[in-house]
Amino acid sequence: MKVICFGDSNTYGYDPRGYFGGRYDADSRWVDILAVETGWTVCNMGQNGREIPSVVPILPADTDLLIVMLGANDLLQGCSPEQAAERLGRFLATVPLARSKVLLIAPPPITLGAWVPSPQLIDDSRTFARLCRALAGQLGIRFADAGKWNISLAYDGVHFTEQGHKAFAAGLLEELK
Repeated sequence: MKVICFGDSNTYGYDPRGYFGGRYDADSRWVDILAVETGWTVCNMGQNGREIPSVVPILPADTDLLIVMLGANDLLQGCSPEQAAERLGRFLATVPLARSKVLLIAPPPITLGAWVPSPQLIDDSRTFARLCRALAGQLGIRFADAGKWNISLAYDGVHFTEQGHKAFAAGLLEELK
């Protein structure tokens, strides 16, 4: 099975502990854990700072599953949950795969931290997750809510810890059964 994981820094595996912000080791990144646990070919298309793009990247025709987790950066940059969901809807509507091959994951709620000074952002992230669920239903694609997977976040309130990546991988593996 060929899987593409398309997302932001939490898909990339960003490690917020270092000054230059490296990456966690492969054995701690959810994308790599997914590959090891399933034996699937998994392509990590995570990118630090990625907001919801207006254009879908070129995807290999033999992609069996596209996992999309986006939106946190849009909220951090001032988009309302509704604006972010609208962007995400336009993006997902143009994915050139069968709807059964797309899994939308709502990011876990952000928490107060160095990057999250406002309780409003926390509320917005929860609202965004609900809008993602509704969007998946409208588009007829699969949905998972990472807010239910007990993901621990780093001091910044946004990025997964190593344990958070492992919890995310466990939740995703359960979802994919």
